[in-house]
Amino acid sequence: MPGVVLPDTEAWTVRDPVGRDYPIWVSLPAGYARDTHLRYPVLYVTDALYSFPLARSVRNMVGQGGAHLAPFILVGLPPQQGLSSQQSRSRDYTPTQPSRTPGDDYTDGITYGGAAHYRDFLADHVLPQVEARYRTDAAQRAFAGHSYGGLFGAYVLLTRPAMFQRYILSSPSLWFDQHVINRIEAEYADAHADLNARVLLSIGAHETPASDAPFAARNDMVAHTRAFAECLRGRGYPGLWLETRVVADEDHLTVYPAMLTRALLALFPSRSTALAV
Repeated sequence: MPGVVLPDTEAWTVRDPVGRDYPIWVSLPAGYARDTHLRYPVLYVTDALYSFPLARSVRNMVGQGGAHLAPFILVGLPPQQGLSSQQSRSRDYTPTQPSRTPGDDYTDGITYGGAAHYRDFLADHVLPQVEARYRTDAAQRAFAGHSYGGLFGAYVLLTRPAMFQRYILSSPSLWFDQHVINRIEAEYADAHADLNARVLLSIGAHETPASDAPFAARNDMVAHTRAFAECLRGRGYPGLWLETRVVADEDHLTVYPAMLTRALLALFPSRSTALAV
């Protein structure tokens, strides 16, 4: 029997220069076909198998056709064709090959450390194709990622920040490879006097070993997230807007739906209407 198809969605494939094929999923906002004089913000979401239908539903239900959220184009970034989600995201969303120790948080047989390549693939191939196909506002690109996806977003923010103007970083795996993101942050700070971005950094209150929740984190991700935010604020970047949220009663597996709704309301308010062409 045929599967379910989400209305107002499109799917196509982009080939990576090294021969990898990636699906690209797109959901257009209500009125896109009618309002041909408008350009729209774009939200790119990692882990699209999960996040694409979630973000689409939040935009359509909460947004109410633009009454509560500005209409935006949603772009989902699924795994590489032929790989599992774990294989693709572990490689593409992580910046380094981690140092391994017995009993660590890494999986045998999984490749890590491909974030720089995947970042440049998005910047040089995916974003230009999206902007050539659709009426986008290139000054209003946004990124959303959770867990390893949040780590990838932090990496992009600190290595190629102008790729996006808004970053939704949910429960980023800042512990990865002995907090390698802290070294990357320090390298950015040494070379730059500003960081122009709007960043919403969030974490579930139960993402700490001190919690007795069923899916409490092994790593103290609450402390890591707060420390990362304090570090960025301490740099005094005049162009950085940063908000940190600890979401009560949520753990690593439950926090993303709750925070994504809040994040979209914060970063895509209804008064930020689409721009005329």
